[in-house]
This record gives sequence, structure tokens and C-alpha cells, in this order.
Amino acid sequence: MVNWAAKRVGWLPTNENEYPKTSHVGFGLVLGDDGERFRTRSTEVVKLVDLLDEAKTRCTTALMERGRAAEWTADELESTAEAVGYGAVKYADLKNNRSTNYTFNFDQMLNDKGNTAVYLLYAYARISSIIRRSGKDIEQLKKEGQLILEKNEEHALGLHLLQFAEVVKEACTNLLPNVLCEFLYDLSEKYTSFYSVCQVIGSAEETSRLMLCQATAVVMEKCFDLLGITPVDEI
Repeated sequence: MVNWAAKRVGWLPTNENEYPKTSHVGFGLVLGDDGERFRTRSTEVVKLVDLLDEAKTRCTTALMERGRAAEWTADELESTAEAVGYGAVKYADLKNNRSTNYTFNFDQMLNDKGNTAVYLLYAYARISSIIRRSGKDIEQLKKEGQLILEKNEEHALGLHLLQFAEVVKEACTNLLPNVLCEFLYDLSEKYTSFYSVCQVIGSAEETSRLMLCQATAVVMEKCFDLLGITPVDEI
């Protein structure tokens, strides 16, 4: 019915083989701690705008507790809290199979450990910091340097990066953004393993490892963009 109406008003092409196309998909329910549909204490349905405001407020408080208010401008604090808070709510929804019910929990989704947007954004910020502290021109390194993957952790990270295109295809074909979320989380885990074993700045392999860091950051940025999450260089 929706497709028919959209075509009638010209929002969608009448030819089924033309783009853009739409598909009807099923969704699970967002549940509260009681296992029932997520509502306020007054049994009213919770509005998304209220969830986003609460997430942003909590992130602002967390950043201030880390001393960011003394280091950043008010605009920087607000924009970072918004990016992290909004991203946390989006990711908590998208990381689940869309047909599966899930329990909404602010403490869990704003945790900086585990499969959360906050953890992923921290991982991205860490990579950005490494590249920034190196003081190197990455674009120049890409022209002159060579990528050499010798350690097992370097191999694992490089091979995972190569899977990005097929993961995006699978997520789009089956309309399952959680597939992309799983890839992004695994990527962050593999980068953490790489970084814990392989020194980057000041090592003999610095050029190669900085290029691997940059490749990881670029793929993470693409994942964030597809999921509607704004990456931040510092948290």
C-alpha cells in the first residue's frame, strides 16, 4: 500500500527495475527492563527526541567528569556529546538483527567497553591520535612507503579490512545493518590486538603501520557514515 501511494505521488518510479527502490521489512520491539514494550512510568510511549536528549546529557556529564570542559570550547563539548550520545542510541538499535526484540538500557549502550558505539568511537579516536602524534603526512607516506604485514596481528587486521566491500554488499542485499555493525566491532577488536603487540610510532615499521592505521580509520569512517554515526577525533 505504501509503495503504491509513493508511486502515485511521484516519490518512486513506476518501473520496478528503476531506482530508488523500497522494500517492506519486519522489525522487532524495543523492550523495557520488565520485558514489555518500552514505555515511560506513566505508560506513555517514549519519544525518540527524549532518548536522544537524555543520551546527549549523559555524555556531556561524562565528558565534563573527564575534564574536557576545561580543555574544550562549549561548542566542542556539545558537538562531541551529541555525536557520541546520538551514535550510541543509533548503534544500540542497528547492531541487533532488525527482526529481534531487544531491551533498551542507557547504561549498557553508553558503556565504553563491549559492542557499543562509545567503544568504537574511542577506538577511532585512538587511531586518530596515533596518526596525529606521528606528525607524518600520511598521503605522502602512501606515495612513497610500502605496506608490509609481518606480524600475525597485522595479517589479521589487513585481511579483515579486505572484507569490507563484501560485508557492505551483504548488509544492503539482505537489509541487515547489524552485519555491518558486527564487522565494525570485529575491526575495532582486531585493531586493538594489533596495537597492543605492534609498536607504531618510533618503530622500524612505522611507515607501514601508520598506513595500516590510516586504512583502518578510513574503513571505520565509511562504516560510521553508512550507520549514520558521526566519528570524533578525540573523546
